[in-house]
Amino acid sequence: MAEGGITEEEAAKLMARCFALVRACPAGRVTTYGWLAQALGYPRGARMVGWMMNEAPPGVPAQRVLNSKGELSGSWAFDAPDAMRQRLADDGIAFLEDGRVDLKKYGWEPLKALSEAERAALFAEADATGITPGPRLLHLLRHDIASPFRVQT
Repeated sequence: MAEGGITEEEAAKLMARCFALVRACPAGRVTTYGWLAQALGYPRGARMVGWMMNEAPPGVPAQRVLNSKGELSGSWAFDAPDAMRQRLADDGIAFLEDGRVDLKKYGWEPLKALSEAERAALFAEADATGITPGPRLLHLLRHDIASPFRVQT
């Protein structure tokens, strides 16, 4: 990491790895921001994953990423309020009465589902080409108290 915090290139590489994990999450399953952060090597980086998912490009099934309670916390990022829920339902996900997803039934934990070798191969193939972290994401990565890359001042 650069002295001034994470570089744009490092952030793009981390985003590519995160998006590769999300693409690996099978249809009919969901993962969490925290599980993704752990698989990326940042066990306290759930917020960071959320920031990156806000910039997910087309082709990344972002609807499969929920919070640790099984709630659809990222649904505001979709075109319509119920779009995330509808995409999950289209994937075969059933919802509990309170609107949450049963993580014991549908949860996909990358650290358990993928071997270390499979994760390493997935990360090696992750392509950061065309990924440009936005200025807001870079600011959060460099300055937010929840960021593992925060520059101490």
